[in-house]
Amino acid sequence: MAKDFPVKIEAHGFNFHYATKQALFDITLTIPERRVTAFIGPSGCGKSTFLRSMNRMNDLIDGTYVNGHLMIDGVDVYSKDVDVVTLRRRVGMVFQKSIPFPKSIYENITYGLTLNEKVSKSALDEIVETSLRKSALWDEVKDRLHHSAQGLSGGQQQRLCIARAVAINPEILLMDEPCSALDPISTGKVEELINELKDTYTIVLVTHNMQQAGRVSDYTGFFLLGSLIEFDRTRTLFTSPSQKETEDYITGRFG
Repeated sequence: MAKDFPVKIEAHGFNFHYATKQALFDITLTIPERRVTAFIGPSGCGKSTFLRSMNRMNDLIDGTYVNGHLMIDGVDVYSKDVDVVTLRRRVGMVFQKSIPFPKSIYENITYGLTLNEKVSKSALDEIVETSLRKSALWDEVKDRLHHSAQGLSGGQQQRLCIARAVAINPEILLMDEPCSALDPISTGKVEELINELKDTYTIVLVTHNMQQAGRVSDYTGFFLLGSLIEFDRTRTLFTSPSQKETEDYITGRFG
């Protein structure tokens, strides 16, 4: 288990239901701060459902409910006292398909910042540059900030979505298969970016690509049929898993 770094996220007996169908069963784990944690497992095993529980994106689906505990910094995110808008500012999200707004590159990054507060132009300029530098995109787009974001390549659009997520200064970045639609070169750039960003953010990544989990993550959890079968340091889980189901999945016997 993740004991070498301060704990950022904890689950204790966490269960998730889509109306009458239970999707997660008794999930218990600790995720360390400023490390990369990957979730692997076959399609439909619950890994994306668990990821989206961390910033309550699943609340947008009618009929869902939870029991057990899912905590960030010791506070249960499903507590009645938690403001969901504030939670989602602390827990940014990057989705499988990059979806830039039909606006300029500049406006894509500043949109979330200007919704609820007035921010000076100079402050916005600084945030845009900082966010694009963090996403390794600044040098590629600095001369066309006011051009449409939809003119960017797929890999650039995904890095723009990462820049948009970090612009609001979250503590945690959730990434739901961020490279699944990208070519190998763009995937490599995003993976390099993940390694750089973990110095600042706690990153939780869902991926179908076991090689990617091995390259970028410090810890890995293996999900199967809604249960967390095993969670350990990535190297340990891949080289000497303690559960037969994990070994069978990693060696390609199923999944």
